[in-house]
Amino acid sequence: MSNHRVSRIIFSIVLLGVWAWAAFPPTASAVSSAAKYRPVSPEELKMTSEPAAPGAPAVILYREVYRDDSGRTAHEDDYYRVKILTEEGRKFADVEIPFEKDMANVTGIHARTIKSDGTIVDFDGKVFTKSIVKARGLKILAKTFTMPAIQVGCILEYYYTIDLSEDYIIASHWIVSDELFTKAGDFSLKRYTSDYANYRVSWTWQNMPEGTTPAKEGPDQIIRLHVSNVPAFPTEDFMPPENEMKARVDFSYSLDAPDTNVNHFWAGVGKRMNGKVESFVGKPKAMQEAVAEIVAPNDPPEVKLQKLYARVQQMRNTSFEVRKTEAEENREKQKAPGNAEDVWRRGYGDREEITLLYMALVRAAGFEAYGVKLADRATYFFDPNLMQSGRLNSFVVLIKLSGKDVYCDPGGAFTPFGLLPWPETFIQGLRLDKKEPVWVATAIPHSTESRTERRADLTLTETGDLEGKLTVTYTGLEAAQLRQDERNADGTERKTHLENTVKGYIPAACEVKLTNQPEWKNPALPLVAEIDLKVPGWASGAGRHVLIAAGLFSNHEKHLFDHAERIYPIYIDYPYAVSDDIKIQLPTGWQVSSLPPGWKDDGKVVAYTLAAQNENGKLHLTRTLTVDFVLIQSKYYSSLRHYFQEIKNTDDQQIVLDPGAARAGN
Repeated sequence: MSNHRVSRIIFSIVLLGVWAWAAFPPTASAVSSAAKYRPVSPEELKMTSEPAAPGAPAVILYREVYRDDSGRTAHEDDYYRVKILTEEGRKFADVEIPFEKDMANVTGIHARTIKSDGTIVDFDGKVFTKSIVKARGLKILAKTFTMPAIQVGCILEYYYTIDLSEDYIIASHWIVSDELFTKAGDFSLKRYTSDYANYRVSWTWQNMPEGTTPAKEGPDQIIRLHVSNVPAFPTEDFMPPENEMKARVDFSYSLDAPDTNVNHFWAGVGKRMNGKVESFVGKPKAMQEAVAEIVAPNDPPEVKLQKLYARVQQMRNTSFEVRKTEAEENREKQKAPGNAEDVWRRGYGDREEITLLYMALVRAAGFEAYGVKLADRATYFFDPNLMQSGRLNSFVVLIKLSGKDVYCDPGGAFTPFGLLPWPETFIQGLRLDKKEPVWVATAIPHSTESRTERRADLTLTETGDLEGKLTVTYTGLEAAQLRQDERNADGTERKTHLENTVKGYIPAACEVKLTNQPEWKNPALPLVAEIDLKVPGWASGAGRHVLIAAGLFSNHEKHLFDHAERIYPIYIDYPYAVSDDIKIQLPTGWQVSSLPPGWKDDGKVVAYTLAAQNENGKLHLTRTLTVDFVLIQSKYYSSLRHYFQEIKNTDDQQIVLDPGAARAGN
């Protein structure tokens, strides 16, 4: 759920901290009422269906979430009661509790199964921790376990606690929707308070069931919400962030005074944020000596910016390190840097500190540069009209270069100069200024800036196997994503990851072996994987002929948009391009009997080409696919689906080979 979205905001007047990946906030009482079982009624035991959710395999009878932000360490207690209605519903006995590794841990798991006759079977098995992928580029952990004695008609009951990281103020969320229909639920939040500052909390809600009474704060400073008959939440491939589409309540802590005028609110927020930035960046003269160590006086302007960018990216970035134990952190604990000079002198900083240092160096080099606060789009979409300054959880630098706006975030660690990490693209940001902050928009990167290029030199054996060398080159955000995903992996794990990635390109069983050492650290360079490849039985016999499919690396597109209907908009992280250049040496004496006509379509949103040529006994296959959108409304889904079906059909076209006398001799 969310994620690197968990960006520490050093001086934001709202949140110093992080976004909890997915708060399922809590319930009705002031103290953790979720941490215990509830009595089960005879009606629940006898229940065989739910009229409000006909055909449902299972339903949530009751759910409770109690979130306590009041102390130094926030925590959340979650309780579920699930009724199994059909054989298909038995799969919900496999419970999965996701959590963000660097932010939280799941503790105190208790579970039991209540059979339809009222017999109770306590869970006494093992709880496992595994890595799961919730969205492209987002890996999180999950506690998993299997409930005992599962039968149709039984009730699953479990509760647990999510302990959140110490010393963070958390922007809380109640994610009300679930995969299953929810008959009833109670959510509560014990708000954060401070002896040093008067934080106020505000909240908005989205997509709530009709008739739901808005959340209210009681005299005990606990905010409560009761829901009933919450529809099951369906998921689709390439949909906007799940939490953005679900029924939810979003909380934001802030020091800002309440304001009904949106422009006035953001003007005040921007000026105060700018004061914090300017204080941290300091005077340009203070960093001039550092600039002189990095760039030459005669370097062109863009080269200077690139050198400064590369230098700060070489620094230790604590935001992307494996989280230390509490004891290790205490041993290394020292005062947070007060300005950019402190970061430079130490040689390390977190993501935002490094980007602020870059801003200081850029100004010292004579460039006009501004700080920009953004709300990344990895988990939620930002709406300035909601006046939630705590949502501005990312920081980038806007540089004026030859009349153009150049956005940079070297603290993103894996992103090359000229690009932003994908969650920071295609969104609004508040450009900070001592006079009047203004809203700006980051651009959508073009598909050609994030490419996967596959170049293969292969041989087809007389037994129908493909063997040879494959080179895969990743650039731009494609390379950045791979580097980020594998940043904490060792050499063996990275090798396995790349090999599995290549296997995923091919719609057949294959043998893949990485033979080089890719450059994992330098984001300015492409990430190149050299592969020994074998695809057994790629060619198939058809009477006197042999057939091979034209689309060797087409597996990813084969099952895109299979479903005929669509609920949500189509959403991808960033535009990208894929190109294939494949040469296949045929066995001696083999002839090409026929080639498919191929296809070429230079569409603006999606473009695709496929061509097959016979070059003196060697097949030459070229294929390109470019995807140049981020968000498309669902009303255009049928057209997009039809286009990708045409791509699949074209990839499946057969090249007909004639072994001729060579086969007859064998």
